[in-house]
Amino acid sequence: MKYIEPQILPSLGHAEVRIIARTPEAARAVAEALRGCFAGTAERSFPGLGGDTRLHLTVDTAVSAGPAGSPLAAGRSPAVAGAHSDEI
Repeated sequence: MKYIEPQILPSLGHAEVRIIARTPEAARAVAEALRGCFAGTAERSFPGLGGDTRLHLTVDTAVSAGPAGSPLAAGRSPAVAGAHSDEI
């Protein structure tokens, strides 16, 4: 059985975002796009197991930081939905 570490929930109105990318530049580009839609904190990056980059950031979903016409603000659903194999 796989052990899943308990998570502390972010405060109300906030979301924790985990980005996993092959390069730090790709992870930062995704974080920058999120910061264009939501107010957020500085990201924290960690080296991954296979040489990848893991970047975590907290966004405030109650405060829009970007234009109202952004895809996230417009409520468009992502192309792929569902949990990853290491998530419930």
